[in-house]
Parts: sequence; C-alpha cells; structure tokens
Amino acid sequence: METRNYVKVGVGGPVGSGKTALIERLVRSMSTNYSICVVTNDIYTREDAQFLQKNSALPAERIIGVETGGCPHTAIREDASMNIEAVEELATRFPDTELIFVESGGDNLTSTFSPDLADVSIFVIDVGEGEKMPRKGGPGITRSDLLIINKIDLAPYVHADLEVMRQDTLRMRGERPFIFTNLMTLEGLEDVKGWLKKYALLEQ
Repeated sequence: METRNYVKVGVGGPVGSGKTALIERLVRSMSTNYSICVVTNDIYTREDAQFLQKNSALPAERIIGVETGGCPHTAIREDASMNIEAVEELATRFPDTELIFVESGGDNLTSTFSPDLADVSIFVIDVGEGEKMPRKGGPGITRSDLLIINKIDLAPYVHADLEVMRQDTLRMRGERPFIFTNLMTLEGLEDVKGWLKKYALLEQ
C-alpha cells in the first residue's frame, strides 16, 4: 500500500483557459508555506514547464515537463504512466513534498484524470469561450471536484452574462463547488486557495 504525505491535484481544461496561470499564481502565493512541485503536459514541447520555471518562484528542479504526443487526454487517463513516473520522481527528489500539481495538456470537456494520478481535480474554463460553456456539460464541467470559470473580465466583450453562467453551472454541477476568477487581478484566488486547503490538504 502506498505511503505518502503529499496530495496530487489535477488541473485540466481547454487550451488557453488559464491552467498554467492558475498554477503559477497558486505557487507564488503558497510556496512559502508549503512544499510544492509541478508536472506539466504539453503535446510536443515543454513550454508550460519553462514558463513556470521563469515565473512561479519554484526552482527548476521542482518542475517536470512531460511531452505527451498527439493525445494529451490519454496521458492523464488511459495511460498515465509517464505522469505517474514524473510525480514519483519529484516526490523522491523532495521527500518533504506536500502538494503536487499535475497540469494536463489542452483538453476537451470530456477529459478526466486517472484516480492513480490525481487525488482531486480542478477544471478550468474561461468566459472568453462564451456564455454557453457551462451548459455544454462533459465530465470536466460536471464531475471535477472544483470548476473554475476564469477571465470574468472578458464577459462584456463576448456578451456573456455571468449570472446566466452561474445558474447553468449550478444546474450542471449540483452541489459541487465552482469559483469565478480573474487571474490577472487575482480575483477569486483566495477562494481557490481556501478550497485547496480544506478539500485537498484537509486543513480545518
């Protein structure tokens, strides 16, 4: 039976929704109090890993970039072996690790994380994709442990009604939590941190 002291948090969502920005903001805000590592997934590059190395205040040794090839959803679900190896490598390098973020490559709304890879999952969508996004459904929207609706500042420019999005999200998710964010201004970030501390790190 596995014995470990860290929590694996899967972060999924479509390309450009703000997954990397979310992790970068969380790491900057939490790394002084928690031992954090990150695994990123890109199809043919390690661009997200390189961005985090430059911007997140984490040493490069705490970030591993995985190149998934053409099927990013497979690397987090059906065959998560590369990601699991990366997680185990980071945990070996840093035995004090408390939190490991696993960022998926760009996904569609049907992608989910293997339970072997993520203890809890966050799915990120953005208002720029339009008001209809929450009601499109899919496991990412309906079954993730936390849904983040990012880029709320774009609502006026794409004629999106945030209240409609809120009601649609309530209908699709039931009692599962969701948070509206603007990661450029950090709006909503404290709520995300609070959720992580309570439901991932199991703090009171």
